[in-house]
Amino acid sequence: MKIIFIKDYQDRGKKGEIKEVKDGFARNFLIPYGYAVEATEENIKRLKEKEKQEENKKRKKIEQAKELKNILKESSITIQAKAGRDEKLFGAITNEIISEEIKKQLNLDIEKHQIVLDEPIKKLGIYKVPIKLSEGIDGELKVWIVREK
Repeated sequence: MKIIFIKDYQDRGKKGEIKEVKDGFARNFLIPYGYAVEATEENIKRLKEKEKQEENKKRKKIEQAKELKNILKESSITIQAKAGRDEKLFGAITNEIISEEIKKQLNLDIEKHQIVLDEPIKKLGIYKVPIKLSEGIDGELKVWIVREK
């Protein structure tokens, strides 16, 4: 019986793959447990349409990420923090704080998990903070950490 996998199943098949399997395996396991559907002309047509829609979504997401990358490249944010005489902060600037400031100052939605900091910022200064926007597209934002008045 020919089937279309709608979920990955171990090493037997990947999502979207069309394969020939034994009738009993398909009817008694794969189809009832939601791993596959029978490969009728209608189901194959539906699969191809779904793949086309997913490709369009992916392309739009990449275009939006490229636009956002250009916006971030030309922008910067300023964060005020309390600091001692040696320019060390009384605390740290984390990716969560940077995310909140981007929302306030630039009106952009960047999630905290997209901001890549090896460790929190602990000194005054200017930093270029890497931001993961999409698969293979990374942006960079200039962050000014200044003394709170």
